[in-house]
Amino acid sequence: MRRVFFISLLLVALTFVIAWGMLHFFATPEKDAAGADAATMITVRQAGAVRTLPLSEWLPGVVAAEMPASFAPEALRAQAVAARTYVTDHASHRPKAHPDADVCDDPKCCTAWCSDADMEKKWGADAASNRARIAAAVADTDGEILTWEGAPIRAVFHSSSAGQTESSAALWGDRPYLVSVSTPETAQDVPDFVAVTERSAEAVREAILGAHPDCQLPDDPAAWFGAPEHDASGRVSAQSVGSITLSGAELRSLLSLRSAAYTVQYADGVFRFTTTGYGHGVGMSQYGANVMAGQGSTYAEILEHYYPGTVLCKLNE
Repeated sequence: MRRVFFISLLLVALTFVIAWGMLHFFATPEKDAAGADAATMITVRQAGAVRTLPLSEWLPGVVAAEMPASFAPEALRAQAVAARTYVTDHASHRPKAHPDADVCDDPKCCTAWCSDADMEKKWGADAASNRARIAAAVADTDGEILTWEGAPIRAVFHSSSAGQTESSAALWGDRPYLVSVSTPETAQDVPDFVAVTERSAEAVREAILGAHPDCQLPDDPAAWFGAPEHDASGRVSAQSVGSITLSGAELRSLLSLRSAAYTVQYADGVFRFTTTGYGHGVGMSQYGANVMAGQGSTYAEILEHYYPGTVLCKLNE
């Protein structure tokens, strides 16, 4: 009788061990966390060194650096998809600045990026909750990218626009999914939506002649800038400056203006540029995405609006 009881007890224990082992194997946090992002390896140039890591480790730092963590969850999800798409596209077309890496942490070249230490410094007591919001946005869209004709798109984005985004054709050449579209943000939604940038006449002279030494500027700075031409988005498309004509985008770059949607006035040796919006204006407006999210749009609807005609799909599908 004891022998039968012992054998029965042993069988029950063995059954428990097997069940526990299977549960442990199939349901560990590592297994649950694994997804398309975790399975996608990228190479990153950072602080002069190149390292390889899963996309899942890099992407939260990009979203944290590029969009306020206080934005609506659907806006954060849209940003996560745009950032993932941007990185994926760069991986197949590495920039000349770093042919040994897919992306870097220089926003002038690729995208900005925040380390955990950067987040702690930026957010202080809110760091943990903000990281959780961003991690959720990345996890909720795991592996999702935007494509055009089966390939990742160049998913550029910017801070805000004045009613209309800019067409890629005005800056970098035509891309059928980077066209000018309406965007809902206003001064009520965006800090410094309308801002004034002052530049001394001497600073303007140095910037213009540094890029165009043959430019002839009149003696009176008040006569340097002629009437600008505007494109359909309301941005300056052509600006006469002395004897030459510049694009609004080039003048914005030369004088570090917030946008190419500007007016200019001169008085007492100082040029005052009044700008609306911030950034190059192409692709998704981040503040516009946040307004759309507040109005009930899903991240997929936000992305379809700012990148019309693209297809939302999974990596490697």
